[in-house]
Amino acid sequence: MTCQQICDYESKFIKKNVDNFKVGDTVNVHTKIIEGEKERTQIFSGIVISINGQGVSKTFTIYRNAYGCSMERVFLVNSPKVSKIEVEKAGKTRRSKLYHLRGKSGKKAKVKEQMRFKTIQASEEVLSEIPKEEESKE
Repeated sequence: MTCQQICDYESKFIKKNVDNFKVGDTVNVHTKIIEGEKERTQIFSGIVISINGQGVSKTFTIYRNAYGCSMERVFLVNSPKVSKIEVEKAGKTRRSKLYHLRGKSGKKAKVKEQMRFKTIQASEEVLSEIPKEEESKE
């Protein structure tokens, strides 16, 4: 098999609607858990400390310190077990891997929040709701 054939085959398994997230973001990962015949969704939230790989084998690692117990979990981006990835807060980092957060809690484990501005366009409806100045009485 050539490289092109492998890429074409792998493209069938890559998810199209994956949220854009990066290292330092606080995310909620919704995973499907099968217990016997029942299926439920479990949410794992934490800070993305690394993103590895590309294509089908792209993974990301989430770190979380809750109730004095630190947890780290690796997820496949294109896994059918991962139903949704929500970005809770955008983080501002200067490094590609945040392994230095391991074992830290409180203020030491904080990541600065990045402000993302959205442009708001004023429509006619919004402008019509703004009260106009009363005409001066003569």
